[in-house]
Amino acid sequence: MQQVKHLLEGKGKAVYAVAPDASVYEAIQQMAEKNVGALVVIKGSELVGIVSERDYARKVILKDRSSRDTPVAEIMTASVITVASDATVDECMRLCTDGRLRHLPVLDGTRLVGVVSIGDLVKAVISEQRETINQLESYITS
Repeated sequence: MQQVKHLLEGKGKAVYAVAPDASVYEAIQQMAEKNVGALVVIKGSELVGIVSERDYARKVILKDRSSRDTPVAEIMTASVITVASDATVDECMRLCTDGRLRHLPVLDGTRLVGVVSIGDLVKAVISEQRETINQLESYITS
């Protein structure tokens, strides 16, 4: 089973982040520019949360708050579930499914080294299944 560090090698290790005191508007603007659904929230060099489009919809729009006046810290998820870079795709899929998560920050020790999304994980599973099917077809026809 493929490990998260292999996924990051393939997709790149770019991490898009926002400060907790930035406005929600700035965060949403950055998500749109980077075409991502979530940003990690970093204070100094420490991971302090994650903010997603879901947080925006539920905690700003539905509560009729101003995205320009609301700091990210007020809507972010502070209890972030993370994975180590040696975690398997299978373990990450289980975490995402059980926790209803779409994004998992990846740590190497205490250092943030990337973020994997449920889309990244699904692509990896499909790729692995395709490879298994090809091997089985090759075995059967030989």
